[in-house]
Amino acid sequence: MIRLFDSHCHLQDPRILNMVPRLINETLDIGVTHFAVNGVSEKDWHLVKEMSESYPCVIPNFGLHPWRISSRTSQWITTLKDLLIRTPCAAVGEIGLDKGSIGRQVDFTEQIEVFRLQLRLAKELKRPASIHCVRAFGDLLEVLKSEGPFPSGLVLHSYLGSAEMVTEFCKLGAYFSFSGFLMSMKESKAKKMLRAVPTDRILLETDAPDAKPSISGSSSLFFVTREESDAKELVDDSPIEGGESSRSCDESLNHPANIRLILSYVAGLLEMGESELADLSYKNAFQLFSYDGSKLVP
Repeated sequence: MIRLFDSHCHLQDPRILNMVPRLINETLDIGVTHFAVNGVSEKDWHLVKEMSESYPCVIPNFGLHPWRISSRTSQWITTLKDLLIRTPCAAVGEIGLDKGSIGRQVDFTEQIEVFRLQLRLAKELKRPASIHCVRAFGDLLEVLKSEGPFPSGLVLHSYLGSAEMVTEFCKLGAYFSFSGFLMSMKESKAKKMLRAVPTDRILLETDAPDAKPSISGSSSLFFVTREESDAKELVDDSPIEGGESSRSCDESLNHPANIRLILSYVAGLLEMGESELADLSYKNAFQLFSYDGSKLVP
């Protein structure tokens, strides 16, 4: 069986949190060995830490996402640093910059300030950082150049930037992680960009429960199914309607086992065998997340 490493996901997301044992087991069964689970705010860092303590396959990441900046406390950076020091197996993330429809609602000067503080923390503690970027790649490159390079590495998660920027990001220590969002990019542009990325910098991710691959009618697409007890919890103990089945399917959510579809799509664009891409992306992720204190280091 091939081995895969999900380099960025959010298994602590409240939409799937109470389904995590089943989702992890189903995903381990298809060859995934590790999940880099990214926190997004002070409110969920403890959930990521608890998950890491319960599952050897979970690599915890703690960070303040640009969408969550407005709700930060005055002590957020101190709390984050303390948590990272107390959790030596943790990386930094999800952090970043966003000028998209949601990101525009957050002051961009504040975004940059918060981002810089977290980059400096990752560099100080010699941990990799997982970066979110939407419509701000020029700004991202400028900040990374002023704060970098980053010997411990950066994950440009769900990368949709240009081929032309790849070389500059590589010089700063970036790896390029691809999710189902890649399927939204024009195929010719995606091919050009992918072929610009060195093979030793390619990562695969699901960003679950978001970024479900847009492959309609695929028999190999995994769906998130809720047991009746799960569904009741999510709707405040309301009765479940819809017949005798004890399971319901939420087609809007991405199952982490769909990384196999990402593998297939990226391999096709690169004209590379799936087993070859699985092997090199796994080795890249293993190397990136093998910092001092990591679960991957004996």
